[in-house]
Amino acid sequence: MTSYGNRLQRFLHDIKIELKKVNWPTKRELTVFTGIVLIVILIVGIFFWILDTGLTAILQLIIT
Repeated sequence: MTSYGNRLQRFLHDIKIELKKVNWPTKRELTVFTGIVLIVILIVGIFFWILDTGLTAILQLIIT
C-alpha cells in the first residue's frame, strides 16, 4: 500500500475508534431535544416577527 493508502486506512480506523466512544442519545432523549429545539425556534421566530412588525409601524409613523 502507498503512503497515502496507509494514512487513509489509519484515519478511517481512528474514526471507528472515536465513534465507539460517542455517547449516543436514546430515542427518547433525541425526541425531547428535537422538541425543545423546535419550540425555541418558534419562540425566537415569533419574537423577531413582533419586533419587526413594531419597528415597521414606528418607521411608518415617522416617515408619513
